[in-house]
Formats: sequence, structure tokens, C-alpha cells
Amino acid sequence: MFTKYDSLEPEHGSSSAQIVNNLYERITSGQMESGTKLVETVLADSFKVSRGPVREALRHLASLGLVSFAPNRGASVRVISLTEAKALYEYRTALEAEAAYLAAQRIQAEGAQQLRLLLADHTSLVAASPDGAYVVKNRDSDFHSLVAFLSGSEYIIQALTKTLYPQLVLLRRQHKNVQGRGQVALKEHKRIAEAIQESDAELASLLMRRHLQCSWLSLEGQLLNQKKRNQDNGLLD
Repeated sequence: MFTKYDSLEPEHGSSSAQIVNNLYERITSGQMESGTKLVETVLADSFKVSRGPVREALRHLASLGLVSFAPNRGASVRVISLTEAKALYEYRTALEAEAAYLAAQRIQAEGAQQLRLLLADHTSLVAASPDGAYVVKNRDSDFHSLVAFLSGSEYIIQALTKTLYPQLVLLRRQHKNVQGRGQVALKEHKRIAEAIQESDAELASLLMRRHLQCSWLSLEGQLLNQKKRNQDNGLLD
């Protein structure tokens, strides 16, 4: 659901738009890993365009939080640090807790049915996965995107789907899923969905906040381990 964006096209030029979409898919799918250098001349040759459209595309991807620029080093696929990841999750928690609150207040029969069908599909997928994988297939994101849309708040939807979620995709690609976390996340999603369907806004918001706090603690452990490995290897965070 949230892997497609209407805002991917830059302001000028179809060439830049095509490059943006191509690189976006390669970055978020993991084909281009965090830290991969993005050399303008190489990309221009690859896409058979001048450096102008490539430069514009890279700036656009940087605005989505997927590409970073460093002096004398150029562009590369962004590596999200522990500090940045924590800030992203704080922002996410505030927005999604409110999204769940509003969704519970505004839920209609159609939205309730969408939640039931989505979670039924997710239940089958998690059951079929030997290690309980979930987020690797973007199923976690499907649920959170649906809750955002059910909130009916265009500001929340835009902030999450156009700004935050692309960066979360990149963050997840940097780290492996915690074994069994998918099963736990699915149970938490079901409880959130039940609260929304029952129009219990306070409970829905509380459960979403707790869910994301648990998700962050799981991810933080991986980030701290990675930071320690980097330090042991003499690398900067």
C-alpha cells in the first residue's frame, strides 16, 4: 500500500522522474544498500542522460530521506544512525497514536472490513513463514498505512506516507528482522484493530503507542549491536 507514491516525480523533466522511480525502487527493495555511492557520471551513463536529470533526481531522493550528500564524497544511499532512528520513531509514535485515535472515532463499516481482510491475509502469511517474518514483506507497513488513511486526516497521511515511511523502509533494510517479532506484531495489530472497530479511541491510541515502543526497543537492540561492531572495527557511527 505505502510503497507507491504520487510525490516521486520531481518538478521538472520526465527523465528525472524515471530516474527517481528507478532508484527509489532499488533503494527500498534493498538492491542498493545503505552506504552505496551514487556517482552522477555513472548513473548518467546508465540512464543515457546528462548529469542534470541525475542531479535533480538525487536531490529529490534526498528530500525523501533516502539519499545523503557529504562534502568531497558526493551522494550515497543514506545510512540512518541510532540518533536519527530514535527521532524517526518518536515522530512516528506521536503521529500514529493520533491516527489510531482518529480512526477509532471515524471508523465506518467499509474501513472495519478493510482491517479484517488485511489482518486475515497477514495471519496466513505469518503462519506460513517459518521464522514469523512480517515486516520484510511490507505487511507491517500495509497495516500502519491503512490506519493512517482511516484517520481521515490529510495532514497525518501526508506526513506519514510522503515523509516518514520512505525512511522507515530504508531503516528496515539496514537491519534484519528479529526472529518471531512478526508474530508478536501481528497480535498487537489485531488488538489495535479491535479497539478501532469498537470505536474506543483512547484504547486504540494507547495500544498503538505501546506497539511502536515495543517495535523501537527491538530495533534499538540491533542498532546498538551494530554501533558496537562499528566501534570495534574502528568505524564511525
